[in-house]
Amino acid sequence: MKLSEGKIRHMKALATGNGIIAAAAMDQRGSLQKSIAAAKGIDKKEVTPEMMAEFKTAVAKVLTPYASAILLDPEFGLEAAKARAKSCGLLLAYEKSGYDNTQPGRLPDLLPHVSVKRIVDWGANAVKILMYYTPFEDARINDIKHAFVERVGAECLAYEIPFFLEFVGYDPKGGDEKSFEYAKIKPEVVARSMEEFSKPHYHVDVLKVEIPVNTEYVEGTSVYKGQKAYSKSEALDHYRRAAAAATKPFIYLSAGVSNQQFVESLHLAAEAGVDFSGVLCGRATWKDGIPVYAQKGVKALEDWLTKDGVRNINAVNDAIKAAKPWYVKLGLPEPVLA
Repeated sequence: MKLSEGKIRHMKALATGNGIIAAAAMDQRGSLQKSIAAAKGIDKKEVTPEMMAEFKTAVAKVLTPYASAILLDPEFGLEAAKARAKSCGLLLAYEKSGYDNTQPGRLPDLLPHVSVKRIVDWGANAVKILMYYTPFEDARINDIKHAFVERVGAECLAYEIPFFLEFVGYDPKGGDEKSFEYAKIKPEVVARSMEEFSKPHYHVDVLKVEIPVNTEYVEGTSVYKGQKAYSKSEALDHYRRAAAAATKPFIYLSAGVSNQQFVESLHLAAEAGVDFSGVLCGRATWKDGIPVYAQKGVKALEDWLTKDGVRNINAVNDAIKAAKPWYVKLGLPEPVLA
C-alpha cells in the first residue's frame, strides 16, 4: 500500500515520534451545546458561538501539549486550532453535526461552506468524517453511504491529505445502542464496518473505530453490569477478529464513556494483542469539565483541565503504550522525510 509523500508528511505531523496517534477530540457541536445548556439550566439556543469557541479554545490550550493531534470543527474550532501546541497536528471535521432525521438510515451530509481545499488552507493535516453505519441496514441506504465515502476519499486523494473515517454503529430497527441486545451484535457491526472501509477504492487512510464490545457486558470488568454478553475470553476474541478485518491503520474512539471505562477498554485491546495505532479521545478526557465551565466560567475550566483533564489524557496515553505505529498496518517501513 503506497501513500503519497504529501499524505505521509501529514501523517507524521499527526503522530508521536514513535508513529502512534495520541489525538484529542474536540469537534463536538450539537451534543456540546446541549450539555452546556443543561449544565447552565438554559435553552440550547442560548449557548452562543462565542461560548462554544471559548470552551474549545480552553481545551486546546491546556490539553494539546499532551496530544499528538487534536480534532476540531470549522464551525466553532478555528480559534482553538490557533491555540494548540506547536507540536500538535490538526484534524478538521468535514461533516455536519448529527444526521438527516427526515428520512430513515441516518444519512450524513457535509458542511456546505467547507471543502477539502478549504480544510487544507486552514492548515489541517487530515480530514475527518463521522458517519453512522451498520452492515444490517438496507442495502440501498448503505449504497448511498458508500458513494458518500468514495467522494470524500477522492477529494482527499487529490489534495494529498489523510482521510480519517469514523463510523458509529446503530440499530436500524431503532433499538438502544447501549442495550444488552445491541451489545451482542456490536462485535459484528464493528468488524464488518472495518472490513468494508478498508477496501482500497474508498481511499480511507485511518479508520476511527468503536471498541468492538460494550465493556459493561463483559464479565469481570470494573464496569460490569451483571448481565453477560461475553466472557472476558470472548471479548478478547472480538477485539482480535475486528482488528484482523482491517487492512488500514485503525484507532479507537471513546464514544462518550467515562475515562475509567475507556482506559479499561484500551487495556483489553493491549491484552488481546491487537495492532491498533492509538486513539482519538474526546469526552473521556474533558466532559466532566462542562459543568465547571457552565457554572464558574472559562478560568475555572482551565484550572480543572490543568489538573483533572491532564490526568485523564495522561491515563489514556499510558494505556496506549501497546499501540503499533500507523505505518506497520500498511506494511510500510518507518517513513523518513526531509
